[in-house]
Amino acid sequence: MENKGYIYILTNPSFKEYVKIGYADNVENRLRQLNNSECTPFAFRVYATYEVEDRLTDVNLHKLIDQLNPNLRSIDNVNGKKRVREFYSMSPEQAYSILESIALLGGRKNRLKLWDVTEEERKDIEVAQEIEEEHIERLSPFAFSKCNIAKGTKIMFVCRGNENSGAECTVVDDKTVEYKGKKYSLSSLATELLGAKHGVAGPRYFKYNGEWLWKIRAKLEGRAVSNRLDDVWILPCNPKLYDIV
Repeated sequence: MENKGYIYILTNPSFKEYVKIGYADNVENRLRQLNNSECTPFAFRVYATYEVEDRLTDVNLHKLIDQLNPNLRSIDNVNGKKRVREFYSMSPEQAYSILESIALLGGRKNRLKLWDVTEEERKDIEVAQEIEEEHIERLSPFAFSKCNIAKGTKIMFVCRGNENSGAECTVVDDKTVEYKGKKYSLSSLATELLGAKHGVAGPRYFKYNGEWLWKIRAKLEGRAVSNRLDDVWILPCNPKLYDIV
């Protein structure tokens, strides 16, 4: 395949509600170009790629997605000019599902690659999540009642690679837990168990019944990530008409 290139799905912790879908002859070079910019707090990472033969294939894919749901694309107006970008309001899993469907229909699943997350990328994701949770905490501090967690309930500290992971504490009241006979706020206990030099967002480090406290709260407050395509992934048209497969 002499003219091969790649449709890519990129993610960025700076705007986790969007994915960037585009084309590049060389994905690594394109990634370096994007990450040379100082306009985003965190770097882009490659979530997945699909090998194609035509440079314009990503444009055809954009047409297909726009037909699925025209409200997904990032569009704004600046100085009277309409800007249509390669960013889509969907999860990377949803974007990958589209490429996977196309690859399966074309019998070319071998051209689809899901990239591994590097350690550096994983740290960026965790930092971005913590910043978001700390912001939410400042606006509205965590309370166990917001998660329907009663006094006397045991919750578990979980942090991969930390020697204290698996430690349990008991809910004392709406904002306090008890651990080894001492009372703490959730954030102060998380900071101590982590051995951190600065305060952290406690709900990110504790689980109740196997689920993160921050996720429980987000769901109950209606902040859970919505499936922008209504969980329907049946392609309403033949991708071959778009010269993608």
